[in-house]
Amino acid sequence: MAKSEQWVPAQEARTLMEAHDVVGKLMPAPNSAPKVMRDFYVRSAAVYARIAEVDRAHHHEALYWATREREKAEAIDKELSSKKA
Repeated sequence: MAKSEQWVPAQEARTLMEAHDVVGKLMPAPNSAPKVMRDFYVRSAAVYARIAEVDRAHHHEALYWATREREKAEAIDKELSSKKA
């Protein structure tokens, strides 16, 4: 299965619980390359941002998760940038 196809169930999630379940299964191994982890966090943030609009009962919690994942991706970007300098 292609990498983008793995994310189809996450894109189809309708609740925060469904998103947690699917995203958790997609998380790469902790020792994965930083770029792999960054890609995961960017995609995960997008899923949670969409869920915030769909699962209104969990709007604020989903926004928290979207922000959390986005910040993790940004931290990896900063780390990679500092290594290039």
